[in-house]
Amino acid sequence: MPRGRPKKDATSAAAEPSTKKSKTNGNGANLGFEAQLFLAADKLRKNLEPSDYKHVALGLIFLKHISIAFEAKHAELLAEDPLAAEDPDEYLAENVFWVPKEARWSQLQASAKQPTIGKLIDDAMAEIEKANPGLKGVLPKDYNRPALDKVMLGELIDLISSIATGEPGDKAKDLLGRVYEYFLGGFAGSEGKRGGEFYTPRSVVGVLVEMLEPYKGRVYDPCCGSGGMFVQSEKFVESHGGRLGDIAIYGQESNYTTWRLAKMNLAVRGIDADIRWNNEGSFHKDELKDLRFDYVLANPPFNISDWGGERLRQDTRWTFGEPPAGNANYGWLQHILWHLAPNGTAGVVLANGSMSSAQSGEDVIRRAMVEADVVDCMVALPGQLFYSTQIPACLWFLARNKNPGGKLRDRRGEVLFIDARKLGTLVDRTRKEFSDEDIAKIAETYHAWREGKDFDDVPGFCKAAKLEEIRSHNHVLTPGRYVGAADVEDDETPFPERFAALQSTLESQFADAERLTRLIRERLASIGPDAA
Repeated sequence: MPRGRPKKDATSAAAEPSTKKSKTNGNGANLGFEAQLFLAADKLRKNLEPSDYKHVALGLIFLKHISIAFEAKHAELLAEDPLAAEDPDEYLAENVFWVPKEARWSQLQASAKQPTIGKLIDDAMAEIEKANPGLKGVLPKDYNRPALDKVMLGELIDLISSIATGEPGDKAKDLLGRVYEYFLGGFAGSEGKRGGEFYTPRSVVGVLVEMLEPYKGRVYDPCCGSGGMFVQSEKFVESHGGRLGDIAIYGQESNYTTWRLAKMNLAVRGIDADIRWNNEGSFHKDELKDLRFDYVLANPPFNISDWGGERLRQDTRWTFGEPPAGNANYGWLQHILWHLAPNGTAGVVLANGSMSSAQSGEDVIRRAMVEADVVDCMVALPGQLFYSTQIPACLWFLARNKNPGGKLRDRRGEVLFIDARKLGTLVDRTRKEFSDEDIAKIAETYHAWREGKDFDDVPGFCKAAKLEEIRSHNHVLTPGRYVGAADVEDDETPFPERFAALQSTLESQFADAERLTRLIRERLASIGPDAA
């Protein structure tokens, strides 16, 4: 799969989805334009289910993205050598997908209002797959089905055509990449629980990436969903002046539809990756069993009970004990540890219960992991961060070697606990996100502790606990047990004044309640039996 050239502004351009219109990013584009596009596209879907419509919209965004890259290179070659402009090898040499003439966006845009547009798109997708073996089986090819409104399809093409109109090639591609990423999140929100199966919220991925700092080496996700961990890892490298070629990306996904989303997502971003699919999954058919990785980032499905653990009783990955057949959490942790290189580190999202559960021998496995000193840091997360579940979640950070040398100090016999439950901001009625400041606070605390620079325990937020203290808590790893209570707020307002202010607010609310009660009674009286 082609890899794009590094872009200095790629990370700043990939803005967090926002509804604000006044601020601009490095490209000068409004930070709310992705949200506006998503709302416009969502209106077009009418009665089509989000789980179905996302493939329609994302497939077209992908098609325009690769067409922009191709047409920019085509124009360049045409000016130099018209014969070279029609040679696919010229494009492959520059990491650009070859797009056959009939599949180019300009051709589809010109036919957007034709009743045959569905067939034209299907044919275009098939031709692109034929010309680019790395995309075989990835692109959606069911735009011509009777259930898909062709008028809506034409309007969607017109809408997507408006993205990055007039922008130069690299800038236009980056804008489309932002739109693709935003649409993935938008559809995850629309689908609710089902959407969360393929999408990890960007701010959660941001915490993992900023803490692990995957500058160089192999990066792995055993349940990679739509590939968000990889996109953020490469953004991190770019934003810190590293070289994209210094990291190699590997992943596995058991859901074929989600695997296709990941392949398109990475292609849109120009990310080269080895992403494997099989319907048995990482536990039962580990496609990369002989590889070890420097970084593992993963958001496995929480508390999965039907993972087939009873068929893996004697598996060599269960170094710390056989995970219960009724819950895969400790299967994921041990699978990830198995794949870590000698100095590898991992960040894993799991349900809160994994930190304290004593069911089916999970406490025995957890104790063995702590005593083996592979647990590096635990982070308690606030609620409402995820599209798919309201189950409280946490982050496990694992390390094969807690004394690797270099800038990192000897952390053996110690675990950092961070309680981040008070961080995060509501972005709508049901969901929170971490701000950039929240992410920095968590990550900087972790780095200060690992490096031994200016780290102090902060009551209510973080605590570096020795193994003896963890033993005294029966190896329960819930941060709240260790960080203690926060210091009293630095509010110098005397208590009588604060109490008076609260009392005044309450009296005002009582008065509003009485007024509304009278109004409701008057309205009810006006429509009662006597009113007739």
